[in-house]
Formats: sequence, C-alpha cells, structure tokens
Amino acid sequence: MSVSRRALLATAAGAAALVPAAEASAAPATESGRPAAATLRTLTAAADYAVAKVRAVAPRVTGFPVGTRFEKWTYSRGGDWVGGFWPGTLWMAYLYSGDDSFRARAVESARNLAPRQSDTSTHDLGFLFYPSWVTAWRLTGDDEWRTGAIRAADSLIRRYNPRGEFIRAWGALTDTANAGRVIMDTMMNLDLLAFASRQTGDGRYLDIAAAHARTARRVFPRPDGSTPHVFDFDPDTGAPLGPATVQGYDASSCWSRGQAWGIYGFTTMYRRTGDTGFRDTARALADYAIAALTPDHVPVWDYRAPQQPYDVKDASAGAIMACGLLDLHAATGRSGYREAALRILTALAETCLTGNSARAEAVVARCTRNRPAEDGVEISLPYADYYFLEGVLRVLRPADVDRAIDLSQPS
Repeated sequence: MSVSRRALLATAAGAAALVPAAEASAAPATESGRPAAATLRTLTAAADYAVAKVRAVAPRVTGFPVGTRFEKWTYSRGGDWVGGFWPGTLWMAYLYSGDDSFRARAVESARNLAPRQSDTSTHDLGFLFYPSWVTAWRLTGDDEWRTGAIRAADSLIRRYNPRGEFIRAWGALTDTANAGRVIMDTMMNLDLLAFASRQTGDGRYLDIAAAHARTARRVFPRPDGSTPHVFDFDPDTGAPLGPATVQGYDASSCWSRGQAWGIYGFTTMYRRTGDTGFRDTARALADYAIAALTPDHVPVWDYRAPQQPYDVKDASAGAIMACGLLDLHAATGRSGYREAALRILTALAETCLTGNSARAEAVVARCTRNRPAEDGVEISLPYADYYFLEGVLRVLRPADVDRAIDLSQPS
C-alpha cells in the first residue's frame, strides 16, 4: 500500500511533548520595558556561544553553507539563494567580538559572490547581497561593495512585471514556467532596491519595490492575518489567479517561515517608504503568528498543518520572526511585539542551540527547510544562524546592528 507525502504529513507521528516556557521566557521584560536580567543573561550567553562556534568552525568552511547533514555543513560554491548569510553571520560575529579575523573572513566570503551580481535568474539577490555586500559597505566604506550591490539591484529589477506589478520569483527571464509566480520570500529582497535608490538618487528601484509590496499586501494576507506561501498571476495580463504553495502544507495553510518573511519584509518597506499600509500589514501578520505560537515559543513549520501544534519545528522561522517583531516594536511603539520577540529569542537560546553536540558545526538546530519535499527536517540552516545572531544583537547591541543593516525609521 502506497502512502502519499501529503497523507504522511496529515498523520501525526505521535504527540511530541511541548517544552514548557522557561521562567525567563515567561517574563522577558521589566515594567520599564527593558529586558529582565535573566533574559539578558540568557541572550548574552547565547551570543557568546554563537560567536565561539563560528570562530571554531570558520577555518574549515570551504564554500557557502546551505544546510547540515549529520550536523556538518554542506556547501554550495556559487551560493545558491543563501550565500549572503555566511558572510552576514561573520559580520555579526565581528560586531559582537571586535575580532578582525571575522571581518577578514567576511570580506573573503562576500567577494566570492561577485559573479552573482549579474544573475537575472532569481529574485534572491537581496538575500545574497544585503547581509554581505551592503553590510560590507556600511562597515568598511569601500565603494567596491556599494557598486556591486547596485549592480545586483539592476539585475533584480529586470524581473519586474509591470502588468501585474510584481517581481517574479523563479526561473530565467526567458522561461515561461513560473513567469507569474510570486512568493512571500520576495518581501525580504526589496530592501536591496531601497538601498540602490538611496545610493543613486534614482527612485525607480524603490518604486518597483513599493509596487511589488503593494501587490503582495493586496493578495497575500487573509482576513485573519495568515498568508499562503505563493500567489500566481497571469504573466501576460497581470490578472490574479490565486494562492498556491510550495513549502507550506497546502494553499490554505500558513507556512511559518513565509509568515516571518512577511512580518520582517513589510515592516522594512514601511521603514523605507513611510507607507503606513505596509506597517499595518506587518501588524496583522505578526498578530496572527504570535497567537499561533505554541507554549514553547518555537514555531511549528506550518501553523495550519494537520499535525500542529504537535509537529516538527522550524527555529529559523522563529529567528526571522523575532527580528521582524523587534523592528515592528520600533515602528509602532507597541511593547507586546518586543516582549514576544524576547520570548522567542530566549526559547531559541534555551531549547534550539547545538551546545549539547560536540560535532555540530551550526549554532541553531531544530530547523526545517522544506517539509512537503521531506528535504531538511530537523537540521541546521545558515539563515537561522544569521537571523538568530541579528536578533540577539538587536537586543544587546542595537547601535552596532544599525551600523550594519540600517534600522532607521521614517522621518
């Protein structure tokens, strides 16, 4: 008797016990709004651990980490879509430690992405070039990085479809397959375009980013604030066709990492444009995701999959969500977003780090890359490490993170 993958996903493998929230997770902040001492101790210890782990592993890294196999990094030479996160992690380690060896390794790794500046086959140029090249320019002032990031933005805007006002996610420009496919992840690539507009004075980049974000705001959020992973358009007319998924359970579910991309991405677009509609969309997505968290504060891979809340986790979704919530707190002044972010970061620090394994090369465990494809369940992922460090440093060293990625609010 054969069983489909969807059927396997719909059948609980057994109820996993929910990890109780630790005392620091339950009360992350004092009445003044500052993190409680226990939370600060937990996050400082996590940052110390993360930087020590990166320092130990970095000399053995031979490419761009894409995920772990038996707790060891596997690599892409060209960077795949995740190439920016290893140099980004090195930059975060440099900011925290002041150790120039991290800076030197970040520069060396980022330079290996140079051929991707002209890659028009992917929407992921923001993921590739913002945490690596934009951060390099902001921290070094070397114009090589600024120029390369703008070239990457030039490649990205070639994927814009003016009929539907969206940036297509996948496929070469000449490939008709997926020509009308838009995914939530693209919200995180738009800040590269905002950077290019600020640096060149050419508003075209930001105009395209804002147009895509308005389209995403119109078609992705459901009335309850949940979102699908994918939305399809007719590429010739721009007419909307409807939701779909690749990495979520189905078209009506809510893939937690996609939801996190949306929280962070819409908040960033509010910061770059001042359009309060983007801020309000981020709030709707955040409110849904916070309410959907289980008591252990680590997201399940899909908030609407049949097995939730007794399902495999995706710590990377938690790290991304925490960064977005800290951003959203700054954009709205609502303390609940910061408190939720602190609970998530504390939970990740207490239950998702690799400290119990002598062989682990990553910082964060309990990640899920693509559950429907049975690809990368309960592994480590480079973006989990990057966003976890970013989130922790947003709490411990916000001025340093601002130097690296620009946390400015609308004037």
